Amino acid sequence: MAYDSFNILTSTAVPLPIENVDTDQIIPARFLKATERKGFGDNLFRDWRFNQDDTPKTDFVLNDATYSGKILVGGHNFGSGSSREHAAWAIYDFGFRCVVSSFFADIFRNNCLNIGVLPVQVSANFLAQIFEAVEKDPNTKLTVDLPNQKISLGAALGSESFEINSYKKENMLNGYDDIDYLNNIKAEIQTFAANTPL
Repeated sequence: MAYDSFNILTSTAVPLPIENVDTDQIIPARFLKATERKGFGDNLFRDWRFNQDDTPKTDFVLNDATYSGKILVGGHNFGSGSSREHAAWAIYDFGFRCVVSSFFADIFRNNCLNIGVLPVQVSANFLAQIFEAVEKDPNTKLTVDLPNQKISLGAALGSESFEINSYKKENMLNGYDDIDYLNNIKAEIQTFAANTPL
């Protein structure tokens, strides 16, 4: 498997209520030298997390021990800008398995799905509910149910359905990237090729 399979995730969340977060803010260009997916989490939101002398900025949410979890909740238009897949790598490497927003840039969304981060797009109203609940009580847990394509704040606070491409959903459930998927159906491909005239 390319990454851990995703089924149902229940976790506290880290709120980042900033709109138009682009991929250069997620992982600055100067950290794109490596070609493997490891180590990028150290520089996730680098310029927002650290001062120039590498001391942590205490007012940034990732440096606030109040908030933790495997779900990052971002503002509208998350992941815009350049198409660098390293942005998704950094989010995964930091420990997030899901990003929630009311809108994702298409390329960023696909990059996330390719490496095991589930982008969950919700309505603006539900996103506001999530921010309000998490900021009121940082121990609030969200449940992201991929098989049923539903995100929930609990019975009292409601839930909402989300969309996902059926192929990407199947891959996420199995922990497959595109190559894993092809390897999984290798026998079918070979049978088709053997029975298909040139």
